[in-house]
Amino acid sequence: MTDLRSRVGRYGVFLGRLSLEPAAALRRDAAKIEAMGYRTVWVGEAFGREPLTLAAILLAATERLVVATGIASIWARDAVATMNAARTLSEAWPGRFVLGVGVSHPPLVNARGHDYRRPRAAMASYLTAMRASRYDGPPPEDGPAVLIAALGPRMLELAASQADGVFTYFVSERHTHQARVTLGPLPVLAVEQAVVLAESREAARRDADAYVSAYLALDNYRSNLRRLGYSEADLRGAGNDALFDSLIGWGDGDALTVKVHSHLEAGADHVAVQVVTPSSPHGVMDGLSRLAELMKLGEPPG
Repeated sequence: MTDLRSRVGRYGVFLGRLSLEPAAALRRDAAKIEAMGYRTVWVGEAFGREPLTLAAILLAATERLVVATGIASIWARDAVATMNAARTLSEAWPGRFVLGVGVSHPPLVNARGHDYRRPRAAMASYLTAMRASRYDGPPPEDGPAVLIAALGPRMLELAASQADGVFTYFVSERHTHQARVTLGPLPVLAVEQAVVLAESREAARRDADAYVSAYLALDNYRSNLRRLGYSEADLRGAGNDALFDSLIGWGDGDALTVKVHSHLEAGADHVAVQVVTPSSPHGVMDGLSRLAELMKLGEPPG
């Protein structure tokens, strides 16, 4: 397989709320994100657009951008459907699609009518079924690469042995370091990092507290943070300032780039930035443009 690290690059974008734009606007924004210098866009799965269909829209609207699912839920479609969709996209757009799969969260899984039990065993069985699935279409030249959404050590170990790497979400650079130690040097480690363009923590919290509290309400994220040493008091509501600073990059200059680069220094291969703002999608795009400028993404290497 062509080196996955070079394909996804060091910097990407987690689309978040942008993925809910009308298709015409989404196509325009994807082309702009590509022009800014980001290498990969990531799309999730909850109750919005179906991610594999969305990936095709984004791939068709761009020329070089890699599109990755971060993540497609294993409860939303069977393993054959997921793998064959990934093969279809990988054949149509060689080297530009990455399949990320995950076990999601109990409220989202239960809402689909499934029973969220033994998530690691479910993932292991799903990966086995993906590898064994029959596909009669033209095979892709390369891939598809498969990543797993992983936070805890057992899922990270599964990814190290049965996938090409992991995609982590709502994590600190301390978790990134621990994940790299668990994974070893070979698997790809891609990390989401939320950022807020704000001149003070108070302003940043006004913009991002709702984002933080939504994820702190999910047991998988709370358990991961407890493993890192945070107490229940630290996790109450939108968390205390120390927790907020560990999860959210905020500022309007060097502080933002330092936060993004801290994951690379901790062992990540790729950081997917997510601009968190209560304003319109235009605010997200403005934030991505500003961050690309700060990280000098559009400039040739010196």
